[in-house]
Amino acid sequence: MQNDYFGFIAAAYGISALAILGLGLWILLDARARRAELRVLEASGIRRRSDRGASA
Repeated sequence: MQNDYFGFIAAAYGISALAILGLGLWILLDARARRAELRVLEASGIRRRSDRGASA
């Protein structure tokens, strides 16, 4: 009786795991891209708002 649903349950867990791993990869790649954009902006002289208080 329990083996009747094993394939469905295994597939559901597998698809869920792939979706979570995909989202995690997407977040890591997006964070890397945002940090690269910040480096370019800071190299061009644009600073963060949080840095204004320290330099003023």
